[in-house]
Amino acid sequence: MKIGITCHPTAGGSGIVATELGIALAEKGHTIHFVTTEHPFRLPDCRENIFCHCVDLISYPLFRYPLCAFALANRICQVAEEHAIQLWHAHYATPHATCAIMAREMLPPEKRFKIVTTLHGTDITLVGTDPSFFRITKFAMENSDAVTAVSKWLTRETEREFDLTSPVRTIYNFVNEDLLAHARADRAALAPKNEKIVMHISNFRPVKRVTDIVRAFAKIADQVPARLVMVGEGPERLSAAAVVKQLGLSDKVTFLGNYRAIENILPAADLLLQPSEHESFGMVPLEAMACRVPVIATASGGIIEVVEHGVTGYLCEVGDTDCMAAWAIELLTDAERARQMGEQGRERALRLFPKDKIVAQYEALYSELVG
Repeated sequence: MKIGITCHPTAGGSGIVATELGIALAEKGHTIHFVTTEHPFRLPDCRENIFCHCVDLISYPLFRYPLCAFALANRICQVAEEHAIQLWHAHYATPHATCAIMAREMLPPEKRFKIVTTLHGTDITLVGTDPSFFRITKFAMENSDAVTAVSKWLTRETEREFDLTSPVRTIYNFVNEDLLAHARADRAALAPKNEKIVMHISNFRPVKRVTDIVRAFAKIADQVPARLVMVGEGPERLSAAAVVKQLGLSDKVTFLGNYRAIENILPAADLLLQPSEHESFGMVPLEAMACRVPVIATASGGIIEVVEHGVTGYLCEVGDTDCMAAWAIELLTDAERARQMGEQGRERALRLFPKDKIVAQYEALYSELVG
């Protein structure tokens, strides 16, 4: 099948999932065409059956802001026509599904493709429910041939907020067990004094509550020799760095920035800390579980469908840094308990969220639509 994919190319969960899905589909013989504003973060430079088409933006004095959505729709239309695309998979309702719909309508009827829209969270809970975008987000979903969401929680939230005429299907994200199966990391490079490693990975948006991580870590570091490794970039990085300095933790915290080969650092962690306001799924906790790393996260959104409290990690209320620190100290001082949780986390990740199982669900949906 010839499949187009549009996603955010940056280091966020939706872009990573879309990229891994494209790679997995190509491995199964499908031809994949990515259309994005830049090369996706996790996409290798050269891969069989995968092509990447970047959008060309123009700067013109009359336009105060770049017309990115129009350029994206135009590029989708070009690629679809040139390569006889049968199905377009848009990751995020706005703007990607709206651009795919616009591109489809520009094509003659015999060349139009089917559209699958996958919702990843903030396109519904933040952007989509804003009055400025509500109608166009609903339009995008109603005019897609199928809509999927990455957790049951997000499916319920979408159907409650938008009252769609067709049901939303839940298809979970998956973990690339091939990538993480034999992952190894150099602990000494991250913690030269042999401290315990507490890790956080995100795009540092406000919803990730990265200052909570620093405040929880301050309490952890009072009891356990530990180092906090912060992986990623985003608008809240400066706030996190300011709290690190304020609490006198500068010699115990490392900011690594964006890191594409996550399998080279995640297995070094003794603990993953993800205190988000909510997660529609929790891709980073899933990858941590696959690497046998226990997770401490917040009991909100779809994360409770990924992390099993007391089995693969612990869940706390949003903002409860005392709870996070207490569970972290327990795990960092009880090696056998941490090891057990790590093993149970990997078993759960590979049993419930394996690549082959989830990709097969998407393939079945594509075949249903294309016929």
